[in-house]
Amino acid sequence: MEEVKLVERMMIQPETPTPRRRIFLSNIDLTLVAYQESVSFFDPPANQMSFSEACRRISRGISRLLVTYDFMAGRIEPSLEASSRRLEIDCNSAGFVLATATTKTRLSQLGELAAPKPEFRQLVAFLRDENEDELELKDKPLGLFQLTQFACGGLALGSRYNHCALDGVSVHQFNTNLASLTRGEGLVVVPMPDRTIFRARNPPQISHPHFEYSKATDTDNTFTLRGTSTVLIDKPLPYNQIHAVHLSAKDIQALKKAALKDGKLKNCTAFQAVAAKIWKARSIAVKIAEDKISTMLFPVDTRTRIVPQAPAGFSGNALVPGFARASGRELKEEEYSSLVRRVQEGIDRLDDEYIRSGIDWLEVNTGMPCREDSFSLVSWWRLGLETEEFAWGRLKCAAPVVVKPGIVFLLPGSTAEGGLNIFLELEGDQVVEFRRLMMTD
Repeated sequence: MEEVKLVERMMIQPETPTPRRRIFLSNIDLTLVAYQESVSFFDPPANQMSFSEACRRISRGISRLLVTYDFMAGRIEPSLEASSRRLEIDCNSAGFVLATATTKTRLSQLGELAAPKPEFRQLVAFLRDENEDELELKDKPLGLFQLTQFACGGLALGSRYNHCALDGVSVHQFNTNLASLTRGEGLVVVPMPDRTIFRARNPPQISHPHFEYSKATDTDNTFTLRGTSTVLIDKPLPYNQIHAVHLSAKDIQALKKAALKDGKLKNCTAFQAVAAKIWKARSIAVKIAEDKISTMLFPVDTRTRIVPQAPAGFSGNALVPGFARASGRELKEEEYSSLVRRVQEGIDRLDDEYIRSGIDWLEVNTGMPCREDSFSLVSWWRLGLETEEFAWGRLKCAAPVVVKPGIVFLLPGSTAEGGLNIFLELEGDQVVEFRRLMMTD
């Protein structure tokens, strides 16, 4: 990929003044004080919109949007309560970053756009400060965009969000609203950023074991790095090559059929069938010991699972980790339907009491998503991202910039092929075995 050159980098404030306030961050938010990067691609504008006009539209759209999403122009700060070590969002109108850039590369030269690859890092290159690692959280924007024009006229919108501010559902709502504003229309979803509905009980009432979380250790303590918080901050990790495995619609249907074959399950969704197969194949491929417990985590939206339900437009983190766990021996020997059932149980157990027990567990333990012999399965397969239509056109496809170790992504297959693509980071011999197992009955 040719060099991406910066045109302009600006800090955008709300269009009109917003009241200074603090946003409470729930324990779910506080397990996710980490930046997530993704990139969305667009064909050359069919309406012939110039790049300068696209830049003007998105800049004005962000400024207008920040009046309602005032917290996205804020910064993470320690709580004002002297006895508390919590972090909060200070809605101080510090701003949201927008960078614009150009490259002589054509979109077609990037190959499969829905496949994460090293070249994508250039599409978020101007969203990091040179001294990024030295900056404190209070100096870091919660949201950043980079709009890049390709030689063919196509566009890429790179984004960088602090996950504690928005989960995947909330990001989609934010982008949908921004797209509408760039078209000169109004908000599609009114954001509701109050997270107190997910506040821990006082006193905490831990009524279940919570294998989906791990306790923080001394090495996770960010007190010396960030001044006040013991919340866990993501650290750079080395990356191996990202590998892709495609499952056609026919493959997925065959997995569902196999799960129901012995009559032990009444039903099975495509996600449950695929998840169980990935769990078994990955665990065997990395040679997990037979007496070790393998844990697969997968985000579950709890907006409608808690009582009372979260309000429409809830803007925060409501995705909590469901999990399935089994020993290496069980993963090798159990019937496929049994593994699917474990995935189903991981979803079904997330009722109001279990969710609140987990929030209370985090209040007592200051933990993070489980990391002992575990991995997370993240699905963008049916998020509906293709519905986002900006002034310059409809989103073509989207992908994460990188796939971090311990993460497996499910992304939609191409429009022509359908199905889904599995992206994961494994060593060469491991991915060969993983691929073989995924394609074996």
